[in-house]
Amino acid sequence: MRIVTYNIQYSRGKDERYDLRRIVDTVVDADIIALQEVDRFWPRTGMTDQAAEIAAMLPEHFWIFGPEMSLHAGEGGQDGQVRDRRCEFGNMLLSRWPLLSARNHLLPYSGTTSHANNQATALEGVIRVDGTALRVYSLHLSHQSQRERLAQVAWLLDLNRRAWLEGGVWSGDVEKMDPEWRVGPLPPMPFDAIYLGDFNFAPTDPEYDQLVGPLDLDYGRVSYRDLLIDAWVAAGHDETEGITYPGNDRYPNSPDGWRLDYCFVTPPLKGAVREARIDSEAQGSDHQPMWVELEV
Repeated sequence: MRIVTYNIQYSRGKDERYDLRRIVDTVVDADIIALQEVDRFWPRTGMTDQAAEIAAMLPEHFWIFGPEMSLHAGEGGQDGQVRDRRCEFGNMLLSRWPLLSARNHLLPYSGTTSHANNQATALEGVIRVDGTALRVYSLHLSHQSQRERLAQVAWLLDLNRRAWLEGGVWSGDVEKMDPEWRVGPLPPMPFDAIYLGDFNFAPTDPEYDQLVGPLDLDYGRVSYRDLLIDAWVAAGHDETEGITYPGNDRYPNSPDGWRLDYCFVTPPLKGAVREARIDSEAQGSDHQPMWVELEV
């Protein structure tokens, strides 16, 4: 299974040019595609529906979109009819396998009185590959503050612990249900999961420790069964290596950039990780796409 996560910055590339085709050509070979910062009907991207356009360019993939923001995008229309169009910004998941169910989780959010801030979400899709069901997420943590990201990581870990206990998006005894409510078989909510996206923290930040376990002076990184595994490290890389967000003034001690985009997996999937790489040549965004290969 080939997986890629890519914060596409609504297709604005390093040359300041907007080009969705360039984005799609970069990720077309993946089986699972997690995208962040996808626009729908924003003036900056010509009031286009980027999610629909990306899906049209990838006809062999099923897809879902989850907005972080949904705003009124104009009114009026012919014959006095309201034109129902929303200005949205969020995450997208595409899969060669059907997305059996989907949920768009709202992550902890704090309104600010200084810098701009917005709701963060984790878009969940459940797939089944050769009989194995998996939860897959495309998410984007807060760009604004460590305080908010720590709360969001805690929420994600809680979701990871309870999701399979809660069950699918609907549950119960199918035979006792009113037939008009039956939409296919009972949807699964598997234990194992893949978390993909722009986490907006570096491996040296406390959010990373919170998600994968503490770094001990004697024992190194201590992993726990109820935390997650960094697929980049599971593939043999050092956790301090790799750049998905090229140099900027946010991290003055790393002028070349930092690794902010990740694939985290539940511990049973650690042994399934075969390869992880960062596409440092991609020009379609201010981030670089990260690829992971799993054998499931």
